Amino acid sequence: MNISICITTFNEEKSIAKLLDSLLDQTLKASEVIIVDGGSTDKTVEIIRHYQKKDNRIKLLVEKCSRAKGRNIGIDIAKNEIIAVTDAGCVAHKDWLEKLIEPFKLPEVDPQHQKVGVGVDISAGFYRMTGRNPVSKAMAIFLGVLPSKFDINFLPSTRSMAFRKNVWEEIGGFPDESKNSAEDTYFNYSALKLGMKYARVKNALVEWGMPETVGQFMSKIKDYAKWDAKTKIFNFPKKGLMSHNIKSLSIFLRYIVLLALLVFSFATPYLFAYFLIFLFAYFIWSFRKVFLQFREVKIALWGPVLQVTSDFAVMAGFLAGILGR
Repeated sequence: MNISICITTFNEEKSIAKLLDSLLDQTLKASEVIIVDGGSTDKTVEIIRHYQKKDNRIKLLVEKCSRAKGRNIGIDIAKNEIIAVTDAGCVAHKDWLEKLIEPFKLPEVDPQHQKVGVGVDISAGFYRMTGRNPVSKAMAIFLGVLPSKFDINFLPSTRSMAFRKNVWEEIGGFPDESKNSAEDTYFNYSALKLGMKYARVKNALVEWGMPETVGQFMSKIKDYAKWDAKTKIFNFPKKGLMSHNIKSLSIFLRYIVLLALLVFSFATPYLFAYFLIFLFAYFIWSFRKVFLQFREVKIALWGPVLQVTSDFAVMAGFLAGILGR
């Protein structure tokens, strides 16, 4: 089975070498690695061209475009039916590709008619979030999906997924909007609406590095929330009340309640006690959820800080998305 790996890059000089090293050293070799660079102004393209001299499977196209458009360009020129995608900033485990595409080898049997057909349309791999220091480690709780949440309803991100090229064509590709950070959300939404079949492979892993500063963290959260809001998808299939935009609205509700308690406490002083209890409980909850994951106080202490930072980033991003900014 021949596979094409398609990735996009933009100013990734610090991470692109590690990603390429991991993709070229897979237990299952892709027949081509297609890279669409969105117009990097650092040494990303220079580094990729250096790798091209060592391995002719690497194809590079420099095209000033959005990430979604870059994905579509790469997939369009790919010569194979099975497409695997990951992102710059990730590092693939040595057996990532082998495990990710394994579901495509398994046929589906109709027990009534004993017919063998295509069993899987999309393979959902997973990612392990990594951080260099306590704050970046704590960010994992807010930015991605924890292993304990990987279940039959898990939907993949472009950090670790594969699909048949004809599926991408039927869906209409990734939505081509400038600076769109929710292209995989659109893709999965369309796939579910069309009845595409998913396989979920928890051990098809890439390492995904967390931001190094709180400012970068806030910017990423805001961007995610903005583009989730732009989708206007409030009832995501199989997600229900856990749909991203519903969760964003719940954050507004938390702060409305908190603000109301504070305002009314000026007229009814005992309400200030409820305000403090609510606030204290919120901080303890955010500390606890980080502590339960890492069992380290120095990491968990960042929980309340990142919780509040994330909340305001989500609200700002959601409003920007709804207002079309």
